[in-house]
Amino acid sequence: MEFRQLLYAIQIAAERNFSRAAEKLHIAQPSLSQQLSKLEKELGVLLFKRSTNSVEMTYAGSVFVDKAQQIVDMTEQLRREMEDIADLRKGRLVVGSLPTTGAQVLPHVLPAFRAAYPEIEVALIEESTKKLEQLTASGGTDVSLLSLPLEEPALAYEPILDEEICLAVPPDHPLARRHAEGSPSAVAVSDLRSEPFVLLKRGQGFRYIAYNICRQAGFEPRTVFESTNIETVQALVGAGMGISFVPRMIARKNGAEGSPVYLPLEGRPTRTLVIAYRKGRYLSNAAEAFISTFLETIERVKP
Repeated sequence: MEFRQLLYAIQIAAERNFSRAAEKLHIAQPSLSQQLSKLEKELGVLLFKRSTNSVEMTYAGSVFVDKAQQIVDMTEQLRREMEDIADLRKGRLVVGSLPTTGAQVLPHVLPAFRAAYPEIEVALIEESTKKLEQLTASGGTDVSLLSLPLEEPALAYEPILDEEICLAVPPDHPLARRHAEGSPSAVAVSDLRSEPFVLLKRGQGFRYIAYNICRQAGFEPRTVFESTNIETVQALVGAGMGISFVPRMIARKNGAEGSPVYLPLEGRPTRTLVIAYRKGRYLSNAAEAFISTFLETIERVKP
């Protein structure tokens, strides 16, 4: 049994098609079929059922592909460990980030990391909260910038920042006028139960936080508009379409054209940003260095 045969079987299982698998593997289809037949003959079991239109795994094939993937993953982790031993400054790091949060934080962190570790390649993946958690748990990223709570149980994390959450209201809202008249009091969330809300769509971690703030005050928010982008949420609030909760670091400047007015909330609720990674996975020296750099530079971006 050869290592490449493990890769071949994994790709065939993923594509369920010999032609597509061969294309992804950059080999000729007859060669792929020949290697699979050779492997099945050696093992004495049929791994895939072939038909004119499809390729399906047998029970033996399912067991084989699962174990083969574990071997490939372990081999990749071993390679990374050996790279770290050979050269502590060499490697590749895949960083996941929530788009808007990353836009505020990563421009401070990445230059500092590159200056300290110029030979480490950094690849950035931006996704929604749910997708990013799944990617991190499956090894698609080495570390990811997320906010608590995490739904994926396979993740561990390092807290990096507690960020205040404020209320965004249209400029002509009564609360905005009261604030402009010098009222210093924070807004009680319970007073917002009849307000229309503009919130992020499901799958975004901050949507859960917004709902939880309202539920703790005894009501469900009445959502009139939803968006996948917090910038769109703020623009809609600025245009008078509703109110919303916004992380302080992402809030626009008060008074800027088309921007909402931002007000403090009673109790000063916060969200916790974390650097997350898969439990039990070898955390490379590059990932460890990135986390350290993040913690050292995060003070610069605190509101």
